[in-house]
Amino acid sequence: MTDEVVLEVWLNDYPVVPQFIGETRKLAEEFGRTHPGVRVEVRGIDHLRLPEEVARAARAGRQPAVVQSFYTSTQLSRDMLAADGSPLFTSVERAIAGRDKILGVPVRLDDLVTAARDYYTLGDEGLFALPPLTSTTLLYANTTVLDAAGVSCLPRTWEELTAACEAVARLEDGPAHGVTWPNHGWLFQQAVAQQGALLASPANGRDGRARRVELDSPAMLRFARWWRGLHTDGHYLYTGLRSAGDDTYPAWEHNYRAFAEQRVAFVLSTSVEADRMVRAGRDGGFDVVAAPLPYCGEVPRAGNVIGGDALWLAAGLEPAAQDAALAFLLTFLDPQNAAARHKTSGFVPVTGQARTLLEAEGWFDANPHHRVALDQLAAGDRSVAARGALLGDFVGVQDAMTAAMHDVLTAGADPAERFARAASDAGRLLDDYNAHCLGQVPGPRGPHRFRVG
Repeated sequence: MTDEVVLEVWLNDYPVVPQFIGETRKLAEEFGRTHPGVRVEVRGIDHLRLPEEVARAARAGRQPAVVQSFYTSTQLSRDMLAADGSPLFTSVERAIAGRDKILGVPVRLDDLVTAARDYYTLGDEGLFALPPLTSTTLLYANTTVLDAAGVSCLPRTWEELTAACEAVARLEDGPAHGVTWPNHGWLFQQAVAQQGALLASPANGRDGRARRVELDSPAMLRFARWWRGLHTDGHYLYTGLRSAGDDTYPAWEHNYRAFAEQRVAFVLSTSVEADRMVRAGRDGGFDVVAAPLPYCGEVPRAGNVIGGDALWLAAGLEPAAQDAALAFLLTFLDPQNAAARHKTSGFVPVTGQARTLLEAEGWFDANPHHRVALDQLAAGDRSVAARGALLGDFVGVQDAMTAAMHDVLTAGADPAERFARAASDAGRLLDDYNAHCLGQVPGPRGPHRFRVG
């Protein structure tokens, strides 16, 4: 057909969601059957190469209609440019333009999990990208060990987690350490957001471009000092591996193994791992409970930031192609689709109607570890802090955090001095990123670093 609309959809191909590409292809096939004259072509690209591949295609004037982007690449996606120098992506909500349906597919933006919607709502442009995969960070506890140690309540605060680790340490045959978590930027983001503090200024990059990184803030140092104290006292297990670069996935895996092998009683990890953590306990002969991420008891708790991915809509599409792309994006919010994706991926059901479906069938009663992430995200205060930061070269900034903490844990570096240096290092990265995007240096305007993590 000469008038056929062909949509290219480029997705991340990475191990954390192995079924997402296949499931999306099935959605694309079904969409083609219900929307004659539209063909959706789904392509998986290694997640580490995808942003640069998109930038290269854009320069050649052949960018895809829809692109999947990791949440820390949000500012990067905002700054990507088409061949004519205009923004590569456009706001999903603006493109919907107040309609209730697109090509017969209901618009359900208001039904999105609030924290996910808030993260991708950018100024007056509304919901810019659509998030089908959303997660947060949780505490997983070996309650068999905790019962033996006399810990009757799961720790809600850092202080209570310290006390629980002390109780575990008094067991004669207990784990060698109380808790572990990966030295990864997401944990720093969570700790700062929970305290109602900012990772970047102004306004976490949500009121204009971020110009400064607050890695030496009181909130950051409070977290680093508590972490150092747990490590010094033998309660925190550091595998010695920073979650950065090629060591990103191995670092998370080492922490999972420590928990599965009962070398620790607690682990902080992604909500996507809930099934795996519970299964590790079942296979290992111990009980596992998921709980909200502990927070600093010295200050009011603001909320927790999300993780995950969003789907971005290319700007400049012909009206028929744009409506077809929007309709396809909206199929990800269909309650049955969202509920099924939750079951296969471990990411939260991203709409209220999907949660209602799962509640009605007794899913959360049978799998209470999956309810925790939803409840934790719903408890946020929707402040700028809880919504999370938007940063250029976010991966470089995260590497500055993890390098600083590595030195604190392994070389006895003073947290205030080392994180001040990290703030300076990260500031130079951010300045360089912004200068390229604003055309303040020689060469093509736009992002020049495309790291993902």
